[in-house]
Amino acid sequence: MNRSKHWYEYLWIVTPVYLLLGFFNILFAWLGMIFFCVPLIIAIATGNKTYCNRYCDRGQFLTLLGGRLRLSRNRPTPNWMRSRWFRYGFLVFFLVMFLQMLWVTYLVGAGAQSLGQSVKLFWTFRVPWHWAYHGTLLAPWVAQFAFGFYSMMLTSNLIGWIVMALYKPRTWCVFCPMGTMTQLICKAKAGGAELPCTACGEKEAQT
Repeated sequence: MNRSKHWYEYLWIVTPVYLLLGFFNILFAWLGMIFFCVPLIIAIATGNKTYCNRYCDRGQFLTLLGGRLRLSRNRPTPNWMRSRWFRYGFLVFFLVMFLQMLWVTYLVGAGAQSLGQSVKLFWTFRVPWHWAYHGTLLAPWVAQFAFGFYSMMLTSNLIGWIVMALYKPRTWCVFCPMGTMTQLICKAKAGGAELPCTACGEKEAQT
């Protein structure tokens, strides 16, 4: 007998909807702040990785693509990708890029730089995205933040899709910056104990 699905098992649809909304109107990129705040709030409040294991829309979408649609080679995730140095190193890099995005937003807000209507893929390649900005009564820095944040969200999704195709469907979850931050929060609340991520089915390599 097939069990009825829980409502949160349909959250995968949030990922494609978010990316489509940002494609047509960049200001929708601000909705991505929900994905930044909610995992941290849940980790702080509960001391566990409930968000990663149950509510993560991106993880569910990767499972759909790599599992049900069989777009994954389903090969083991490399040890170096699961290692502490890579996970923490990627987190630091991600945070530095986030701060750099905030700095550009500040410059636009201060009038020292004009609004850039482009998306930066892999933190390197600028892709014109002017069709997604239709003007706003809000200050230009609001749109600048949206362009920068959407760049990070689109880039991280692309990375997730690439490693999904090469390895296991949820390989991205192994070194996801949000997953690493929630893990650090949970470890601190648990007195240093390592909590498993049941969703990705991987353990951290000790190298």
